[in-house]
Parts: sequence; structure tokens; C-alpha cells
Amino acid sequence: MIHPTDSVSQIATRAGLTEDEVTTAEERLFTLGLLRTSPSGGRVAISPESAADALLAPLEQDILQRRIAMAATRARLHALSGDYLEARSMRSAKSSIEVVEGIENIRAVIDDLARTCTESLDALVPGGGQPEGAIRAATPLDLETLERGVKTRMLFQHTARKHRATVVYAGTLIAAGAQVRSVSVLPSRMLIYDASCAVLPIDPLHTAAGVALVRAPAVLNFLQQLFEHYWDRAIDFAEEDQRSGSEPSDVERDVLVLMAAGKKDEAIAHQLGMSPRSVSRVVARLMERLGADSRFQAGARAALQGWLS
Repeated sequence: MIHPTDSVSQIATRAGLTEDEVTTAEERLFTLGLLRTSPSGGRVAISPESAADALLAPLEQDILQRRIAMAATRARLHALSGDYLEARSMRSAKSSIEVVEGIENIRAVIDDLARTCTESLDALVPGGGQPEGAIRAATPLDLETLERGVKTRMLFQHTARKHRATVVYAGTLIAAGAQVRSVSVLPSRMLIYDASCAVLPIDPLHTAAGVALVRAPAVLNFLQQLFEHYWDRAIDFAEEDQRSGSEPSDVERDVLVLMAAGKKDEAIAHQLGMSPRSVSRVVARLMERLGADSRFQAGARAALQGWLS
């Protein structure tokens, strides 16, 4: 039996421990609040329940105060909902064209438009295969939009059908109910939400530089017709090229048309969302198949064979 007033050496002898071990144990018990110094000398053992109450009470009080502060902040923010909706309606004035700069601001605006649209989303997505980081960021928001029943149409370029990550992305959207097609050439990236707001890059070559939010009815009507123009000429993204033999594929035909128009490889690559090296390989392959010694001769022979029609 150990008495509360026993010395460290006495406790060590009775417990079969070293004095250092006893000292360490006492320090731990004092830290946990399981031992206290008695006013009359010695130590007093405290029950684990009482020690827990004494030790955790300040932390619980701090948590309570934080929760109260969080609730107050949430209430203040919710109280601003009316002001936000009023400001948003003013921003959505039918005659407005708003410019948004800075990548974070652009993402915030697109996120807001995606989460609040209720009917439709039409998207032109040029550039061939899309960056995998952009795909990872866009997929959850796209799926959430589709889950709300928003009719979604996405239009890629044919070259995106050769990019594995983009193919997987398109397949995910199709499985969730989106309509996805591809076409040879797209003029620019464009998003149209609920046929009431279009998002266009200020500089098509540097889309992160800034965007224009277009709500003017006349401009919106033109942009919607532009989308329908390309959509009607597109094919389903999952559709396989059924041509065989000497007939050119979609991409080869597009390259031929641009070659016949006098475009250089770099210009063709930019317009079709391909790399210049890939365009050079396609051109070399076509010239070999056509038995042509020059690009002009290749275009002429392709026209004679009906490949450019």
C-alpha cells in the first residue's frame, strides 16, 4: 500500500521501480490532472472523470465560443443574400457586356454561372485534347450541372478524339446525359448559359487573360446561331470513322482543305488544334498517297478525286 505522503524513494522501493521511473510517472499523472498536491502535504489521487472535466473544460469552452462566432458570421453572410441577388440582377442587365480579368475571378464567375443555370449549357471547346488538370477541375462541376437536369451540349474538335484523357472526359459526360460532338474547326472557346449569358475569351490565344460576359440579346442571338451552325455540322463524339480504302479521314480531309487554301503547317495546326509535327506527318502521308511532288499538286489531285467536296 502506497501512502500519499510517501517519498519518491519509498514509492520506488515498494513498487519495484527506479526513482527516475517514479518521478516520470508522477509528472505524467500531474500533467493529466490525475494527481494533485494536497494542502496538508503529499498527493491526492483524482478520478479520471474529474480530471477529464478539469482538463477539457477550457478546450470545450473555446470550441463553444468558436461555434458561436461561426454561427454569427454565417447569419451575417446569409443576411446579405438579398443584396447579392439584387446586385446580380443589376449585373445581368440585358444591355450589359461585362469584362472579368484575373484567373481566380474568371473561375469564380464561371462557377457561379454553372451552379445557377437551370436550363441549358452550350460549350465550344477548341484546341484538340484538353489539359488533364482542366479536365479534373471541370468534371465535378459538369456532373453536378447535369444532375440538376441542365441540357448540356459540348462541341470539341475532331483531334480531341485522339486524346485519351479528353475521350474519357467526354465519355463520362455522355454517360451522365450530355450530348457531345466533334467538328473540324472551332472559332473560339465559348460557353452559353441558359441562352442568357455567354462567356467569351478577350484573347482566344490566352484565355486566362480575361473574359467578356455577354448578355445583350442581339449579340447572344448571333452567338447562339454560331453554336448551332457548328453543332449541325458535327458528328457524335463516339462515332467511329467508317471510311476505308483510299478515302481520307476527317482530319486528313480538313488538312487537305486548308492546304488547298494555301495555309502553312503552323496555321493548319493552330486551326485544327494539332501540333505542327502532327500536321507535317499528315501532309507527308497525303502527298505520298496522292503521288504529289508539291502541296499545290496534292490539293489539285485531291480535288480531282472529290476529296475536297
